[in-house]
Amino acid sequence: MAKFQYQAKNASGQVVQGELEAANQQEAIIRLRAQQLLPVRVVQFGGARAAAGKNSTGLFAPRVNGKDLQVFTRQFATLINAGIPVVDSLKILSEGLRPGLLKEASAQVKTSIEGGRRLADSMAQVPNVFDKLYVNMIQAGEEAGILDSILQRLASYMEKSEKLKAQVKGALVYPMVIIVVAMIVIAGILVFIIPKFMEFFASSGKEPPALTQMVVNLSNSMINNWYVYLVVLIVGPFVFAQWIRTDAGKDAFDRFIMKAPVFGEVVQKSAIARLTRTLSTLLSSGVGLIEAIDISSKTAGNIVIEQSLLRCKESVTQGRTFAAPLGKEKAFPEMVVQMISIGEQSGTLDIMLGKIADFYEDEVETAVKAMTSLLEPLLMVVLGGIIAVLVVAMYLPIFNMADVVQ
Repeated sequence: MAKFQYQAKNASGQVVQGELEAANQQEAIIRLRAQQLLPVRVVQFGGARAAAGKNSTGLFAPRVNGKDLQVFTRQFATLINAGIPVVDSLKILSEGLRPGLLKEASAQVKTSIEGGRRLADSMAQVPNVFDKLYVNMIQAGEEAGILDSILQRLASYMEKSEKLKAQVKGALVYPMVIIVVAMIVIAGILVFIIPKFMEFFASSGKEPPALTQMVVNLSNSMINNWYVYLVVLIVGPFVFAQWIRTDAGKDAFDRFIMKAPVFGEVVQKSAIARLTRTLSTLLSSGVGLIEAIDISSKTAGNIVIEQSLLRCKESVTQGRTFAAPLGKEKAFPEMVVQMISIGEQSGTLDIMLGKIADFYEDEVETAVKAMTSLLEPLLMVVLGGIIAVLVVAMYLPIFNMADVVQ
């Protein structure tokens, strides 16, 4: 029998703490519910979850491809469901993987299990492949004896998560291509065409209009200082990427993007979809609410949502409901709060969170289509306007000379 430490709510809503012995975490949760207690946090002394929390992946640590891990997890579930032992399953999977981080990690996990460790403990030693969410769910599956079902849930979760990311990224590809092509065209006009017109302007002996002079100055600057513009073009994105990795940079960027007219709605809905899907998956696998909130906050992808969720975690630890503090956070719509409240009252919080995730995943798809249809004409108008200004600036001196002749 293993020893577990727990936090739970009694019938009056007060938080109680204690220890109990059970064969696994799932049995510990069942025992607590039999005592009319709602488990909030159930943790075995030691184990994979503690190990997973201590590991740090580092800023530049290599990462496994999400799609590869999803396929690996789905195949792992199929092998376990077929009755093949964990070690043999890992051997089969490892042999079928192409050389890379995932192949090395699966071989390392297999060796660790052969040395006497559990699967979750072994996976916790490779945090840049198997994150805290993955390890917690594997441990829950091992303890409850439903490893194949947990692996299927994990694969489904990753599949939906990857689909969500692809939708958001796909919506940004076309606008970015338009912007890059337009920048090349504008730079070409300034560097190659404007100087030709300048020769004509100089031969006329007249002072060019103010707009033309501004464009000519910009053209001369790009021609004479091309290396500066090139360095800025190459180094700028890298510096920006490093800046948003810092705490201050990420905080500033995430708050800005949440308030952006077009992108803000997509970012908010995708963040809510991700975290509710993660919460639902963890809770349905037997992970305690406080631990599930802590893990889910890291998957939101936006620091505004993350901080809101962590404030709720503090409140839940103090004995309040999850919905009550969530209702005070502006980042979460009223519908989300109400559905979570109903889930808490009915004891079906994991199911309700899954329904919220389903709804917002559909909403993200709709919002992405709306954003794309709005951005395309908007970009065309803005970029067309810039090119029109350059053309007018080139021909304005000719129009002025024509007026003088008349």
